Amino acid sequence: GDLGPFNPGLPVEVPVWLAINLKQRQKCRLIPPEWMDVEKLEEIRDQERKEDTFTPMPSPYYMELTKLLLNYASDNIPKADEIRTLVKDTWDTRIAKLRLSADSFVRQQEAHAKLDNLTLMEINTTGTFLTQALDHMYKLRTNLQPGEGAHSQDF
Repeated sequence: GDLGPFNPGLPVEVPVWLAINLKQRQKCRLIPPEWMDVEKLEEIRDQERKEDTFTPMPSPYYMELTKLLLNYASDNIPKADEIRTLVKDTWDTRIAKLRLSADSFVRQQEAHAKLDNLTLMEINTTGTFLTQALDHMYKLRTNLQPGEGAHSQDF
């Protein structure tokens, strides 16, 4: 692509891949997203813990961005360790909620569910488990129902 020219000392928005590349070459200083702040992340974590449903995240890629920025530019992010902990706490809360929702879904033998405000990474984390559970439920249901034209045998 066509990027630049860049003026020294002036902030500019660039794709994450470019920002990390420039940071690795010590050509820039990264400015974290607005939401990557201890106070804001504490509010998000507390809200997520209070609500039964999933709350909207500040970015659909909050986990990926946090991991990338803290791995490659933690020296540019104030209170990086606290931010890492807060994002992990929020992630753990959301994954626990997702597991409880999936467990309830399977126990109630539902056919569909609506899960708002999930990120793709959260869906992918439990997607395989949930699809396999639904597949097993389907097989069990079809095996329990008598087949058409099947003859019962008394013993």
